[in-house]
Amino acid sequence: MEDREIVELFFVRSEEAIRESEAKYGKYCYTIAYNILCSNEDSEECVNDTYVNAWESIPPQRPQSLRCFLGCITRNLALNRYDYNTAKKRSEKITVVWEEYYESVPDGVSIENQFALKEAINRFLASLKKQTRIIFLRRYWYFCTVKEIADGMHLSESNVKVILHRTRSSFKEFLEKEGILV
Repeated sequence: MEDREIVELFFVRSEEAIRESEAKYGKYCYTIAYNILCSNEDSEECVNDTYVNAWESIPPQRPQSLRCFLGCITRNLALNRYDYNTAKKRSEKITVVWEEYYESVPDGVSIENQFALKEAINRFLASLKKQTRIIFLRRYWYFCTVKEIADGMHLSESNVKVILHRTRSSFKEFLEKEGILV
C-alpha cells in the first residue's frame, strides 16, 4: 500500500492505518529504536508508542513522507526512553555518538537558531556525496556503530572513522560560515 493511502486511512480513522504502517515500516522503526536502546522490550514498546503518536498526530498533520514521519517519532521516543533509562548511568555507545556530534554542533542552540540550524543541516547534507551522507546519517541519526556502517557499506572501520571525522570538521566549518556557530 502506498504511503498516501495509509495516511488517508489515518484521516478516516481506520485502524487499518496502524496495521499497514506496521507491515510496511515496523522493522525500520524497530531498528531505529534498537540502535539507541539495545533492548528488545524497550524497542518494541517505542515502536508501539510510535503508532499511538502517529494516530494522535494524523490528522491534523499530513506527512509527506510517512517513513520519515514514523522514523522521527520512533527516534524521539527512543531517545526519551534512553534518557529515562540512563538518568544515573550513561551508555558508552550513545555517549560517544553525542560527543562526536557535539564536536560540530553546540548542545545549547538557542530557540531562534534551531530553525536556522535545521535548514543549515539540510543544506550541508545535500552538499555531501551520497556515500558520505549515508555514513553521516547512519552514525548520527540511526546511531549505528562504526563497525555496522563499515560492514553495511563494505568499507574498513578506519575508512569510516576518517570519513566521519572529516565530515564533522566540514560540518563545523559550514556552520561557522552560516553564522550558526560563533
